[in-house]
This record gives sequence, structure tokens and C-alpha cells, in this order.
Amino acid sequence: MLEIIKQPWPWYMAGPLIGLTVPALLILGNKSFGISSSLRHVCAICVPGDIPFFQYDWKKELWNMFFVLGIFFGGVVAATFLVNPEPMQLDPTLLKELSVYGITDFSSLVPIDLVSWDKLLTLRGFMMMVGGGFLVGFGARYAGGCTSGHAIMGLSTLQWPSLVATVSFMAGGFVMANWILPFILTL
Repeated sequence: MLEIIKQPWPWYMAGPLIGLTVPALLILGNKSFGISSSLRHVCAICVPGDIPFFQYDWKKELWNMFFVLGIFFGGVVAATFLVNPEPMQLDPTLLKELSVYGITDFSSLVPIDLVSWDKLLTLRGFMMMVGGGFLVGFGARYAGGCTSGHAIMGLSTLQWPSLVATVSFMAGGFVMANWILPFILTL
């Protein structure tokens, strides 16, 4: 059984399992799926004061905090006990393209040449980690939710703002991956 869990799952297994979270949440308690709102809940719990944005009944959303903790501890369990000792298999065309930018170390889940503590102090590393993190956070707040909330929950409940947000996320990802990222990688 453990060997089955360690293997990569095909899309036709993982996709429906993710998709089934929507009806499960709606049936079990009329809950909405999303991760980015959990930061707001943490701030509402931890930041006493009169900030209007954090003045709401966060206790109704406590289930979401358990969901996020489950994701975190699930990641810890997976990284500790379910690690595949085989090297990550990447397409040779991708390896060749990335080697042009000096990215050759794939000994981790993310390329060490891009994301590591010593690379954080370089212009490229700072732009990738700090700038990228800021843009993701800003985009999630500006769009009123993250990609998981809009693309999984919002689209399945036929919400127009989620369609606009998802199309915008996809267009932004295309522009970033094809035009902006190659420029950043040459720095």
C-alpha cells in the first residue's frame, strides 16, 4: 500500500479527488474551499485591535485552519516518510533549455540554482523569491482569493468573478513563463 502512495498519481486519479472536495465541502457544511483566506484568519486570531479588516467572527472559519494545518503536516509526513530516492525525471528538452540559464542542479524539488538561502542575496534570487512571493500575495488579495479558491471552488459554483480571476491567473502565468522568466534568468 505504501508503494502505491509513493508513486506519482495520474491526472485522472488526482484531478477527480481534488474536484470531489467541492461537493464534499458544500454538502458537509456549505463551506468554501480556498487557502489564501487562512492568513486573514490567523491575523484575526493573533492581532488584537481595531483594524476593521480583521473584525469578523473568525471562529466560524476555524475549520479552514485545521485544513491548512493538515496540508502542512501532510507535507511533513510526505517529505519525511514518502520520499522517492530516485532522481527526479525531467524532460531532456527542459534540462537543455534550463542549462542555458545556468540551472543544472536538480537534487531537490526546486532547482538549487534558483531557490536556496545563498541565492536569496543575489538580484535574480531576490526577484524570484521575495518579488514573486509579494506578487502572489498581492494577486491573491487583489483577486479576492487564490487560484485554488477561484479555479476549483469558484468555477464549479459558476461564479463570474472566479472565471475572470482564473483566466487572468492563466494569462499571467503564460506571460511570466514565456516572456518575463527568461529575462529574469539571464540576470
